[in-house]
Amino acid sequence: MKNQTDTQFGDSLLDHVEGAEKLFLAGRRSRGADLESAVKIFLEFLRGFESFEFNVPCVTVFGSARFDADHEYYKLAQELGAGLAGAGYAVMTGGGPGIMEAANRGAKEAGGLSIGCNIQLPREQEPNAYLDKFIEFEHFFVRKVMLVKYSSAFVVMPGGFGTLDESFEVATLIQTGKLERFPIVGMGMDFWNQFRKFTRETMLTSGVISEEDLAVVHPVESVADALEVIQAA
Repeated sequence: MKNQTDTQFGDSLLDHVEGAEKLFLAGRRSRGADLESAVKIFLEFLRGFESFEFNVPCVTVFGSARFDADHEYYKLAQELGAGLAGAGYAVMTGGGPGIMEAANRGAKEAGGLSIGCNIQLPREQEPNAYLDKFIEFEHFFVRKVMLVKYSSAFVVMPGGFGTLDESFEVATLIQTGKLERFPIVGMGMDFWNQFRKFTRETMLTSGVISEEDLAVVHPVESVADALEVIQAA
């Protein structure tokens, strides 16, 4: 069991974590500097593990921070959050604005558990106002572990590089057997159609993925369809 000194030591290291990932990835450093980074990374994981303790199944929703409340994708994500909460799922997102806010908002307003794994960035990533629990991370890779670890299904909505990074990482973990074959649901298919065409006509044709790999992601048109895929799994 941690004592007060242990807690103060951990907090003191995490108090100065801003910019730590950029420094860690800047290139070759001394062994001591890398060991100090390793301690900070461990403490960030530990803080996440201690913060996220809940006893309901969880679905993580990925999507862009850049859609406002009037956008059709924001409204779809809000409907999704409400639907997931109504079906008994906690909703976890990256904790920021846009699609993340919408899914958290839908879950919270429907009486469900709304969780966020925010990331410290120069812009876009203030925690949204609809979070029951959240933690701010400095390291992207620590945050991604948290977004995956607690969930048994994933919904990918329209987004940019970050959304693609998160969804491809989950797909790769499933493809390589590192993660159970939890469902990945793709929503907002008018946005993803060209990408789906690329995966089939270029990646599959080139032999870099198999037909089975294409089945990892389940494209759907509605919240009802998404819930059906998730609940069936």
